[in-house]
Amino acid sequence: MTGRIILILLLVFMPVTLGITNAEEGGVGMKISSPEFGHNGFIPKKFTCQGEDISPALIIENIPKEAKSLALIVDDPDAPMGMWVHWVVFDIPLINRIEENTISGKQGRNDFGRNDYGGPCPPSGTHRYFFKIYALGKKLNLTEGITKKELEKAMEGRILGQAELIGLYKKTK
Repeated sequence: MTGRIILILLLVFMPVTLGITNAEEGGVGMKISSPEFGHNGFIPKKFTCQGEDISPALIIENIPKEAKSLALIVDDPDAPMGMWVHWVVFDIPLINRIEENTISGKQGRNDFGRNDYGGPCPPSGTHRYFFKIYALGKKLNLTEGITKKELEKAMEGRILGQAELIGLYKKTK
């Protein structure tokens, strides 16, 4: 009898201890990737302040069916003054690919003081750049030039799915 109880407990709790979620089991979790670099891989110079300073192509998979729009935030938590925002985009239509050097929605203000993509440009060392995509239950219809903080507030309670891709960069001489 105790053997059966242990087996039942293992079957019930094993998925929890392995960190499995329904999204992972069904393969329906959102995913963001780039043909330019892998997760935790180095971002090519072309997409940085030492290159053309253009946005890389991004591939978005498994967008929830209920989603009405997408939002994208690119930031660097390793900046000397704290989080540095490189790109804020919202009201992106439901697309599976954002092409290189393309704006697919409305742009917010980054920490360079511009409403566009500002590529990696770390003052020293290797920094991490988080490309975070959000599927939203509605189009936000906000004005261009909003900040990351304003976008995050507007997204509260509307996020149906999200994913992130981390790229690395270190300036070369």
